[in-house]
This record gives sequence, C-alpha cells and structure tokens, in this order.
Amino acid sequence: MSALFEPYTLRSLSIPNRVWMAPMCQYSAEASGPGTGTVNDWHYAHYAARAVGGTGLVLVEATAVSPEGRISPADLGIWNDRQVEAFRRITDFVSGQGAVPGIQLAHAGRKASTERPWRGGSPIAADAPEGWQPVAPSPLPFGEGDPVPEELTTDEIQQIVEQFAEAAHRALAAGFEVAEIHGAHGYLIGEFLSPHSNHRTDAYGGSFENRTRFALEVVDAVRAVWPEELPLFFRISATDWLTENDDDTREGWTADDTVSFARLLLAHGVDLLDVSTGGLAPKVRIPLEPGYQVPFAERVRTETGLPVAAVGLITDPVQAEKILADGSADAVLLGRELLRDPYFARRAARELGGDVRTPEQYGRAV
Repeated sequence: MSALFEPYTLRSLSIPNRVWMAPMCQYSAEASGPGTGTVNDWHYAHYAARAVGGTGLVLVEATAVSPEGRISPADLGIWNDRQVEAFRRITDFVSGQGAVPGIQLAHAGRKASTERPWRGGSPIAADAPEGWQPVAPSPLPFGEGDPVPEELTTDEIQQIVEQFAEAAHRALAAGFEVAEIHGAHGYLIGEFLSPHSNHRTDAYGGSFENRTRFALEVVDAVRAVWPEELPLFFRISATDWLTENDDDTREGWTADDTVSFARLLLAHGVDLLDVSTGGLAPKVRIPLEPGYQVPFAERVRTETGLPVAAVGLITDPVQAEKILADGSADAVLLGRELLRDPYFARRAARELGGDVRTPEQYGRAV
C-alpha cells in the first residue's frame, strides 16, 4: 500500500490516511450581528466535500479565539456557544465519513481588521463600521502605511492565553478531535516569536526564551484543557525569510530557532509540528517551487524526533508519496490543491494503490 494511505496514530487517535487538509480561510462568515463568526452553509459544503473526497484529517480554517483575533470581519470564531452549536453540524458529518475533524485556533494580532482578499485585503480603519483596533507585542505596523497596532500589556497577554484555553474547551464541545495552535504567518503568536516584530524589553521580548514565552503559555493552557488522549498540533513559520532579504537588516525567526523551539514544544505536550514559512513581513523573497518548505519539516523531524506535517506547493500524488517515503514528513497537508480537487485522496489512491472510504451512496461508481 502507498505510504499516503497508511493510518497514522497520535496519542489515542487514529487518522485513516496521511492526506490532510491544511487550514484555509474562507472569509465567508457573518461579519456582524448575533451570527458573527459562525459557520454557515458554505462552510458545511466546503468541509463536507473534502471528507467525502477521502481526506484523512480535515483541519478547519483559522478560527479566532476572540472577535479582535479575526483577520477579517468575515472570519470564523469560537468565542461563544452559538458558534459551538453550529460547528457540530460539520464535525458530525466529517466524523461520519470516517475522517477526523480538527480546528486551528488563532489570533491575528497586528494583521487583524483587514478586508476580504477579493476586496483587496487592505486594512480596515478601527473607527470604520467593520473595523477594530489591532494589537501586537510591539507597536510596529505590518507594512508601510498600515495602522500601528496597540502594544499589549502583560495583563492583556494573559487574557489572550485564557482565551485560547476557553476556545480549546469549546472546540472539544463542538466535536473536534485535533486542535492546532496557529503560530505561523505573522499572526500574533508568530509576532511574539520573531525579533523583527517583537521589540519588547520585558519578560516577553528580547531573548529567545522571552520571545517564546507567550507561545508556550498558550500551549500549556490549551494542553491543560485538551484531553490527554487527543493530539495537539502547532503551526510554525520555520523562517521569516528575512535573512534572505538584503533590504532588511533586522534578523527574523530562523530555521535554527524552529529546531530549538520544536524541542520545547515536544516537552510541553505538542504532538506534531505543522511546518510552513513566511508571512511575518511583506516584500520578502521566497524561493517558490514544488515542496519548497519540505526541507524545513524534514530537519525538525530528523533533529528533534517531533512528528511533522509538510505543506506548500504539494500538488501531485507521486510528489506527496515521495515526501513520506523519503522520511521527510509524517503526513502531507494540502492547501490550494484541495480547493482545486476535493477528491485528491481518491485520485491518489487510484494512481498509487491505496484505499479510502467510499460512501454507500457512491458505491456504484467504484
């Protein structure tokens, strides 16, 4: 059997194959009113299709732990019970198809309060009808001309740690079996990690130990409420790519930092590192090519023993199979390829030799 279709067990949870869906924002929730941040028919159809398509783990998009933690007004959230009830429709269906439902818990930090991508993705002013004041470890805007975020106090940092824990508790009630903490792509946790965006001089800034403090506090808070038998993931940007950019003299987060941090995450109860890159600063040069982020995942796996999932321009079944066969990762996360082809897993099983669950209603097509 193809390595892609071998089950994978973390703690007491068995995931039926290694073709996993990466979190991808849909920017399609209600932006105001009682249904703010709540999943709707679009999200149900979107995630249900990937579960029917044979995807082993369906990770729901970045879901904000507070209204202020959304990237856009149309992002999902999990800060109230109404949102929990709405999620159950999705998790019940995904589980019913033999797939595992997971959720990414997130806070956008200084990249919050922005327009939907198809409306330009520009910042929304704090005093605009759909806008609010972004927060960050330091009062540094994401890009030139962007609004200056408000620097978080230590008390506010602790409030956000608690919000992550409360969100994890609600995620469990909503039927999710995997929780992933979003520490990548220049959002709040990643902003604390990188010296490019974190200029604090207190216990949350300066040294590597201080810059990782907030992330580890979030991990500990989530792990404390997340059941022992269920796995916890962490998504990381393995490099900011800033050291590759001659125009920026301030060093960012590096691959060496990621390896050191992965050892800490393993000690704090994280079961798998979802390895991405970039997103912290605009206008950096990233050498895009198929599987360009896989070497970062492989290095973490080799040097720390922490299981990893690789992501980024993985589009072909043979390519995905080779990543696993070479020992570069324990699973592959597909993003845009699953937007193009919800049935990627079924296609890969036909090409490589593997088995995915077929709904009874589709049995005549086998």
